[in-house]
Amino acid sequence: MRVLGALVEKDITTPDYYPLSLNALVNACNQKNNRDPVTALSEDAVRAALESLQGQRLAGPASGADSRVTKYEHRLQEVFNFDRREIAILCVLLLRGPQTPGELRGRTERMYRFEELDDVHATLERLSQRDPALVAVLPRQPGTKESRYMHLLSGNAGFVLAAPVREMASSSVSSSSGGEDRVARLEADVVELRKEVSKIQEQLAAFRRQFE
Repeated sequence: MRVLGALVEKDITTPDYYPLSLNALVNACNQKNNRDPVTALSEDAVRAALESLQGQRLAGPASGADSRVTKYEHRLQEVFNFDRREIAILCVLLLRGPQTPGELRGRTERMYRFEELDDVHATLERLSQRDPALVAVLPRQPGTKESRYMHLLSGNAGFVLAAPVREMASSSVSSSSGGEDRVARLEADVVELRKEVSKIQEQLAAFRRQFE
């Protein structure tokens, strides 16, 4: 995902130097700004990642490049037909991990300028409604006002995903007065949440089968 994100970023921000040689791609992956976490990937690791991405048709050697050195490009546009807003948000999620809409608005500015935070929310919604979904919301962390969003190109990576029913469960617990009533509602919400998780897992499996 770091290799894919670096290719997308350089395609948008430094088009004169894109596609990238293996050495340039390693440097792009390991740069210290706009990355979280900062990595120290070797050429072998980046080459292995490129082979994996090529097998999924998401990246590979650039066609028609006039150079003795092999250069590499991403192919997200060919696979997903993103607009500029969608690819900017996905790029930041690939390079920095889960982000709040406010963080995404600030960190996508070099690639696309979102005038309003509502535009970020709308773009995240479109990505989450793709079949299969490409973005999911995480449960809100204690003491925070905004939820974080993550990409699903590599699955949920061990994160517990939130769902609309999770917010329903929270509100039902706070408004219910009886202990038994709260338990009953929670049990019903857990059942619904499991259904949502199962649906997401099926969508991810279908997505992966496209590249097998």
